[in-house]
Amino acid sequence: MVYYLSLGSNMGDRAANIKKTINFLRGTGDVLKISSIYETEPQGMAPGAGYFYNLVIGLQTSLSPHDLLEEIKQFEKQMGRDMTNSHNQPRTIDIDILLAEDQVVNTENLVIPHKLMHKRAFVLVPLNEIAPHVIHPVLKKTVKEILSGLQSTEMVNKNFSSCPSCLRGKIKSAGIVNFF
Repeated sequence: MVYYLSLGSNMGDRAANIKKTINFLRGTGDVLKISSIYETEPQGMAPGAGYFYNLVIGLQTSLSPHDLLEEIKQFEKQMGRDMTNSHNQPRTIDIDILLAEDQVVNTENLVIPHKLMHKRAFVLVPLNEIAPHVIHPVLKKTVKEILSGLQSTEMVNKNFSSCPSCLRGKIKSAGIVNFF
């Protein structure tokens, strides 16, 4: 199954946190696409919270949505995320499952498509970069259509200067995809 995941970090060495997360995700399946890294304002957090590095990846894996979520939660905990009190708090890493092909999941622990993705520029801008024609299975619109209708004042800037050279380059997938 092909998933689209949103990754974000606003604590510590954000670029290193993102790199560790991508390496972890490579262990769960094949990373097909990686968007550019965007620096974004924290949303819904206390004043003074650090800016986020955000990106979206396409991941192909045999894991079910619930099994992937379990792997993600374990990794986030290993990265130092407080799993009991992390809502609207700074975090070393935050991984959200945005889409799982055309599946719709609505359980107590997991909602796919992500229930707020269509309202968040920090998700839609990088997702549009790598998957503009993917269709949201509930809204029945492409990512590009959703983004074009978004009314948001969020700051979402492509961030090349602070991305380490170790993240630049190419990854192997169904073809060769440039990281930047």
